[in-house]
Amino acid sequence: MAVERKFIEDKVKKLMVKEWIVEEVRNAGFGGLDIVRTPLGTQVTLFVERPGLVIGRGGRRIKALTEKLKEFGLDNPQISVDEIEKPEFNAQLMASLLARALERGWYFRKAGYRFLYRIMEAGAKGCEIEISGKLTSERARTEKFVAGTIIHTGDPAITCVREGFDIAIKKLGVYGVRVRIIPPDAELPDEFVVKDVPVEQLKEETKTEAGGEGSEDGGDQTNE
Repeated sequence: MAVERKFIEDKVKKLMVKEWIVEEVRNAGFGGLDIVRTPLGTQVTLFVERPGLVIGRGGRRIKALTEKLKEFGLDNPQISVDEIEKPEFNAQLMASLLARALERGWYFRKAGYRFLYRIMEAGAKGCEIEISGKLTSERARTEKFVAGTIIHTGDPAITCVREGFDIAIKKLGVYGVRVRIIPPDAELPDEFVVKDVPVEQLKEETKTEAGGEGSEDGGDQTNE
């Protein structure tokens, strides 16, 4: 049971680090976290929309974050910050920005459609936004905003769909925001590509196939 307990402890530690970092870099547009163990220590990579807010003036803030990570038991943590090139295709970032918009007082339908149009206009193949909570009354419910193609089952739902989740704290309660995005470079199983083949090449391939079939027929007749 020692090995299983070690895996569980590592997962719990990563979850605690992620929850803390999300709160610390919320204003920088958090888009994801990657923790990898290396021979020299633990490499923590942050994906944010505005790296300058995480690094701070003279690198002061990133140094403070590194020192704080040591309290979580990480071995020699090193933080690197990467800027998100295409924010509209990062589901976690879109969920975080949508949650902050709801906290600022945006009406949930306006915010949902605004972010849906932004993601689809950037070129995404599909997008689904779910906002859950006490939206219009004391009874909690879920509102969905969908455009394009979205997959919920099978292996493509894991490999092709990017998913992000965040919460918005409102006076009436907490809203849950879930965003699913299929980026334009995802290869869906039901898609096919029509190749542009020159007419001359098609004629040559047709003649070759016809010649091969004729020789086979002639060989059968000779044997008979």
